[in-house]
Amino acid sequence: MSFWFGLEEYMNDIEFSSAAEIKAFQEDLLHKHLVYLKKNSPYYRRLFDSYGINISKIVHLEDLTRIPFTEKKDLQLYNDDFCCVPKTKIIDYITTSGTLGDPVLFGCTEKDLQRLAYNEKKSFECAGLTSDSVVQLMTTLDKRFMAGMAYFLGLREMGAGVIRVGNGIPELQWDTIRRFHPDAIMCVPSFILKLIEYAEAHDIDYRSSSIHRIIGIGEGLRDQNFELNLLGRQIHEKWPQVQLFATYSSTEMGATFSECEYGMGGHVHPELIIVEIIGDDGMPVADGQPGEVVVTTLRVEGMPLLRFRTGDIACKHVEQCRCGRWSYRLSPLLGRKNNMIKLKGTTLYPPAINDVLDNTDYVENYVVIVRNSKAGTDDVLVKVGLKNDPGFDVVKELKDSFRSRIRVAPEIEICDVEEIQKINYPPTGRKPVKFIDQRK
Repeated sequence: MSFWFGLEEYMNDIEFSSAAEIKAFQEDLLHKHLVYLKKNSPYYRRLFDSYGINISKIVHLEDLTRIPFTEKKDLQLYNDDFCCVPKTKIIDYITTSGTLGDPVLFGCTEKDLQRLAYNEKKSFECAGLTSDSVVQLMTTLDKRFMAGMAYFLGLREMGAGVIRVGNGIPELQWDTIRRFHPDAIMCVPSFILKLIEYAEAHDIDYRSSSIHRIIGIGEGLRDQNFELNLLGRQIHEKWPQVQLFATYSSTEMGATFSECEYGMGGHVHPELIIVEIIGDDGMPVADGQPGEVVVTTLRVEGMPLLRFRTGDIACKHVEQCRCGRWSYRLSPLLGRKNNMIKLKGTTLYPPAINDVLDNTDYVENYVVIVRNSKAGTDDVLVKVGLKNDPGFDVVKELKDSFRSRIRVAPEIEICDVEEIQKINYPPTGRKPVKFIDQRK
């Protein structure tokens, strides 16, 4: 495949080059990126003019701090101005959620889809897939969803076999595994537990199946020490024969960072994206410290971005990975900046609440709802569905558990499992909904 952005010039994988070589490589791409934006992007041309930014002075990655951030509300308010090509060149339309409520449009050109395929090919190879692999995709390719299309294109590019089953329906998933013998599956990790539950209920010997590798999307499998988190441990304990790989991606980035076999964070592809980690003051934090992920998308033709604030909180790790790659890695996500909760004087992110509930054996499902209080702080309500009646005061027990783990306790409401199930899995949803932010 021929790439418009010149990847054919580089016969060796830049991720295995030294940190200094990677930095110089990205600085060259950054210069080309800025020239492209000034020539083709109405939004960024206006931004450069408004702030008096001379792009010839942006030479090093450190110089990016001279450029204002791009935020999700900018994409929504000025969506058309981000497009750098005539609408006739857009061949695939996708959307992502916006901060103001309505979806944000992203248009991809043919060359953007080639870039997506290249990105996913590299990520799959990082996770150990080869052209001999057969992968069962338990993700949707419809509903204006970029990821499902990207996975399909990447697997095609690497020559692997693809089985497009889509999400849900454990019976169909197991029937497909029985018929086609895939060696890998790609899905939201929590769905694996449902697959296992179905297999156990129907006497399916899943441990002896053809599956050897699970690539997870949308949910983390490891903690900040790169050990398996509760969800990862639950899957591993039930299905120890499979290797687990976590990924991190977003529509705006047009990129996926996958773990390698050592599970030490998601490897960033330097030829496709520049990642900054910033603190509350908007300035870069020290390597290894948590901050907001800010991305500059390289070699995107249709709607490239410059210093886009993702809202995700993670750490950057720059030491060489045991796999030999020098490209920096991102830690598992700590949470989302906009989802930070201030509960009774304690600052926390939803994953801390999830961890308590996920470690409670009588909890079947739950949803966390955050609202403004009359005092101007946050009120947190956790709706919980129970597997059975444990025979004690569940609300008191859960509040005590929260206080022992995170020092504060939210309000608890016991609900029907079916009621929460409908909230967790809305008909038009792409990922399980466990957090609802109703704050203004």
